[in-house]
Amino acid sequence: MVEDLIPKNMRHPRTAPAWLKHDKHVLRFYGFFQESVVERPDENCRYRQVQFMYYMEDGTMQINEPKVENSGIMQGTLCKRQRVPRSDGMGFVGPDDFRNGEQVTIYGRMYQITGCDRFTRWFYEENGIDVGPDEPMVEDRWQKGYKFNTVVEKGGMPMSTSAFEAKTLTKFQIGQPPADKKEKQFLLNDRKVLRFQAFWDDHTLYGSRVYFAVHYYLSDNTVEINEAHARNSGRDAYPVFYKRGKLLKKNSVNAYPGMLSGASEFYLPEDFSIGESINVWGRQVMLFDCDDFTRKFYRGYMDFEQPVGQADVFERPPRHLKLHPPPHNGIGTEEDTLGNVNALQPKAPKQDMCKLMALSGEVLRFEAKMVNGEPEDENRVFLISYFPDTDRVGVNETQSRNSGHMAGKFREKARIKNPATGKWFALADFYVGATVSIVAQPFRIVRADEHALQHMENQPDLYPFADPAVVARRLAPLAGCAELQQQDGIDPDSLKELAASAGVYLVDHEVITLLRTFGMETEEGGAIISCSSLLRAMQA
Repeated sequence: MVEDLIPKNMRHPRTAPAWLKHDKHVLRFYGFFQESVVERPDENCRYRQVQFMYYMEDGTMQINEPKVENSGIMQGTLCKRQRVPRSDGMGFVGPDDFRNGEQVTIYGRMYQITGCDRFTRWFYEENGIDVGPDEPMVEDRWQKGYKFNTVVEKGGMPMSTSAFEAKTLTKFQIGQPPADKKEKQFLLNDRKVLRFQAFWDDHTLYGSRVYFAVHYYLSDNTVEINEAHARNSGRDAYPVFYKRGKLLKKNSVNAYPGMLSGASEFYLPEDFSIGESINVWGRQVMLFDCDDFTRKFYRGYMDFEQPVGQADVFERPPRHLKLHPPPHNGIGTEEDTLGNVNALQPKAPKQDMCKLMALSGEVLRFEAKMVNGEPEDENRVFLISYFPDTDRVGVNETQSRNSGHMAGKFREKARIKNPATGKWFALADFYVGATVSIVAQPFRIVRADEHALQHMENQPDLYPFADPAVVARRLAPLAGCAELQQQDGIDPDSLKELAASAGVYLVDHEVITLLRTFGMETEEGGAIISCSSLLRAMQA
């Protein structure tokens, strides 16, 4: 029997009891109860706010009333923590008895539930129970009267009509001229402007949607409309669409000069609403958004909440192509520079570990000559070293007597891009007969060492120039030539010229591959290609 090493005081049962599962889980509801008040002229009842704390670990409940300073009422704990029986005698009060907007009777007193906290609402939603929306806090008659008296004492209430008329009559009696309403409006609302965003759909020929900024000046009830030009919109840079002035709801034209115009109504702040249009001389301008000051003005002075702005009125923004990374700055490798572009904390570039482990220590060397057309560079001999584990290339110049050039490192070992392809140099770019450009100098490869030739022949799928079967299939059009029927063989240069006459152009590396596979030595010590072996490979 395996000994249980867990201490007894740390063991948990498979089915956790309520005191362990719901430890420190408390459901909190808010509510009030009505208390009658007698022999008071200013109030006949009062509402007292309470909090219900239901402890789920043992099913107990506590009712607290927040203390209000100088209230004159004994406040605090109304019901100590205990299990409260239901009013009908059927068990105890539980979570099923609490819902927002409903009433619960506890010890003969009826409470109205008005809300709950976030944890309580989340707990009910997780169990698939609708707890109901929160209700606003109620105010009794005394609270309303107390707030009103406080505002009046601080001068927050406007002057009554009778007081205003009495004040105006007094001014007339003492000979003071009446106040100018326009001047008073200007002094009270100067620099206060309502700003709306609007658009007008021009359905005429070559018309389009035009966006506006509508300004309503509260100082004199004038309106100004400016065009909101976008970049490269093709429109002239004249922003004023409607000069500042009164905006009529209905426009009319007089029949002759000097004729009196009829009474027309002007646009006022209550006529502007998000989602509705205004008439600007026959053009229906749709309002779709406003700024924060405008919303506060309508909310505070007109008791009206402007709807949320419409987000689908603008055209879809153009999709920009992905930006290319910046060019290499010459410091470190290109992978290091790209790492600084993609992340604020760059990481070391990842290496091909399989390639590094399989080809570590491999060096393929090629002999090349500079073919830039300069006479002094014709006799210079270079050694190109290719490192297949990291795709690095290094160029060294060999010592030539009386050449006038110092031997040594010509190009430091590093990854180099091929100007012809725009990609990094690969081993497939180096073969006998190829011309590569390194540090803006053309090099023609004339020889390759034995190790490089064997490495390329061992991987014929990557290097087709080193595959004798592929090269022999290219010479299939020469199968009927008389030169290939000789038993003695054919010279490599003659085979290259014969293939060129038939439209098959061989590079020097392909000729070397044929010599290494189908070659045989002559009596003079030279090398020729066996025609019989070549024909069998061509037929195969």
